[in-house]
Amino acid sequence: MGTGGGEGDKSAALPLEALLALGLDQRTAENALVNSKVTANLAAVIAEAGISGCDKTVGNLLYTVATKYPTNALVHRPVLIDYIVSTKIKNPAQLDAALSFLTNTGPDSLDTGKFEEACGVGVVVSIEEIKSTVNEVLKHNMEAILEQRYHINVGNLCGQVRKMHPWGDAKATKDEIDKKLAEILGPKTDADNVKPVKKKKEKAAKVEVHTEIFYSDGNIWRAHNSKEILEKHLKATGGKVMTRFPPEPNGYLHIGHAKAMFIDFGLAKERNGHCYLRFDDTNPEAEKKEYIDHIQEIVHWMGWEPYKVTYTSDYFQALYEHAVELIRKGLAYVDHQTAEEIKEYREKKMNSPWRDRPIEESLKLFEDMRRGLIAEGAATLRMKQDMQNDNKNMSDLIAYRIKFTPHPHAGDKWCIYPSYDYAHCMVDSLENITHSLCTLEFDIRRPSYYWLLVALGLYQPYVWEYSRLNISNTVMSKRKLNRLVTEKWVDGWDDPRLLTLAGLRRRGVSSTAINSFIRGIGITRSDNSLIRVDRLEYHIREELNKTASRAMVVLNPLKVVITNLEDEKVIDLDGKMWPDAPADDASSYYKVPFSRIVYIEKTDFRLKDSKDYYGLAPGKSALLRYAFPIKCTEVVYGDNPDEIIEIRAEYDPSKTTKPKGVLHWVAQPAPGVEPLKVEVRLFDKLFLSENPAELEDWLGDLNPNSKEVIKGAYAVPSLATAVLGDKFQFERLGYFAVDTDSTPENIVFNRTVTLRDSYGKAGPK
Repeated sequence: MGTGGGEGDKSAALPLEALLALGLDQRTAENALVNSKVTANLAAVIAEAGISGCDKTVGNLLYTVATKYPTNALVHRPVLIDYIVSTKIKNPAQLDAALSFLTNTGPDSLDTGKFEEACGVGVVVSIEEIKSTVNEVLKHNMEAILEQRYHINVGNLCGQVRKMHPWGDAKATKDEIDKKLAEILGPKTDADNVKPVKKKKEKAAKVEVHTEIFYSDGNIWRAHNSKEILEKHLKATGGKVMTRFPPEPNGYLHIGHAKAMFIDFGLAKERNGHCYLRFDDTNPEAEKKEYIDHIQEIVHWMGWEPYKVTYTSDYFQALYEHAVELIRKGLAYVDHQTAEEIKEYREKKMNSPWRDRPIEESLKLFEDMRRGLIAEGAATLRMKQDMQNDNKNMSDLIAYRIKFTPHPHAGDKWCIYPSYDYAHCMVDSLENITHSLCTLEFDIRRPSYYWLLVALGLYQPYVWEYSRLNISNTVMSKRKLNRLVTEKWVDGWDDPRLLTLAGLRRRGVSSTAINSFIRGIGITRSDNSLIRVDRLEYHIREELNKTASRAMVVLNPLKVVITNLEDEKVIDLDGKMWPDAPADDASSYYKVPFSRIVYIEKTDFRLKDSKDYYGLAPGKSALLRYAFPIKCTEVVYGDNPDEIIEIRAEYDPSKTTKPKGVLHWVAQPAPGVEPLKVEVRLFDKLFLSENPAELEDWLGDLNPNSKEVIKGAYAVPSLATAVLGDKFQFERLGYFAVDTDSTPENIVFNRTVTLRDSYGKAGPK
């Protein structure tokens, strides 16, 4: 699906205000104006819509049309826009279905009846229908609910409801399921708050394939190093442990890569060995220098020092020469099957028609491939392995394919590129890696790994697989992460809601907290466990509790006038930067001005008091942190009788009053001077379900409330000098870090993690 283009000069005078009027946030609007193609499409869409402004929902849908509309169906775009503006299409699920329908329709005449049916136009899913379907789904799953209680997979339940109501409100569905589960199960017990121990599945007995390769005819090929090969290897390494961290530079690294780094670099460090940082750059179409630079920088940030930085492309010549050797040995051939034909023949365990072509013929064709004389997709070089093998990774894997794409590191020297399966094991061998460590999904590739090294008589490293890291409420597939970024579901690879390492760093998480988390979960071969994100937050919170200084910020200010304090009087008080700040250490305190105008959180005031409420209420007292008790004496309302614009109170300078509640607050630093205003960004889980990756409509599971931006928060004066890298605990609110968007004129804080610790209640595991 492409983006419609060719909109002429309609974007020339498109101002920022025009995009903000669509309800787009500031950053999205500014980014759109940087991209001339997107700007042109937006200008055309706005013109076709005939509007100068709209609500955020309609605006976001129009933005999606401008960025994702298929070029082959531009003739129908005004029709789609009309459906959006008239709110016949009113949510992303409907729009996705509409775009898919139009892609298939192309420029042909539009059958509006089928179109409306395909994208749910006119379908209204009432709350009653959602409730009824939720009841049916819960009834169907009742046995599992009663057995698993609050450990039940809510995402799976939501998915079952969505299958019956694809156009229903996803949030309403989730809320109703949560409500019903609470009614069925009652309050959470201690057992509900403890992470369940997953039963280990009994594994079928299997042979260690890292030493033996099984053939379909019953032969067993034992992989091992001869004495001569081993002596040569030991001479090159000096007997040291040699590992490698081999990321593909096709995106930013995520927390799963942090585990791989911990194992690859950590083993080498523990054994006084060396670890390469090797870029697995065999696919020039997906790789960028931006990703290469990021990976090098983030590896250092994580605390690891590579022995050497290498690229698979450094070995392209050697890999090519070994491919020629394979052909000469009768163990590789040039094939002309299409991808679909290769798949079909593998499923049927049939040999390619070109498998037994003469060696000289394959040598000539492979040379033609190298010289660019054969069209892209018209030929591949395949290894002659075992098409009858039950392991599909022995079914004559592709070694080389043609790509007329310049390489970001090797330039335009090559137009044939090796596959991962061909290059990975060979570069491990060429670099004398002692331990080739990878995640369990590569377990079935061991036979192919060793087949190639044995076929060429090369040194064979020891291969060991471990379980990949799976964390709840996120996705870690690079394909899914790339889609989130490129389709602007998030604000770039370093969006603090992502578990990319850049996103975690921007959120305020340190590399030491990440490594502590990785160390805590351990290294196993159990590949069916999902680690709750709470466990990561526990390690983040543990570190920040010791390293983040304290300060006070009010997110949603409510004005309090201290009526018994003189207008011009300002009392300078001391606030503790650390809970155990010594009384004689001035550097452990910050100044907090107390004046006639004070601001507290709106949520810390109620008109109606109750026994379990410790905030402020009419006639009730509360203690201002580091200051004095205050008592509410009057409430001032606005034009709306439900709107409280100000409360008035008296303070107790003698501190004889001993209220139970303690409130954080910020005051005017001088009479008539507004407190320091800062921007605060609150982040929550990006997905509603624990395991969104298993959902067919995983994008439909995105949490609509995963980000909240508060632009009018008030802060104590000491935060005016906060710069990137500074981290704080905002008392009663959580831990916060200065964001990269921050400037001296507009300081921006990201909430790293809340103060609440549901994981830690049961203790670290």
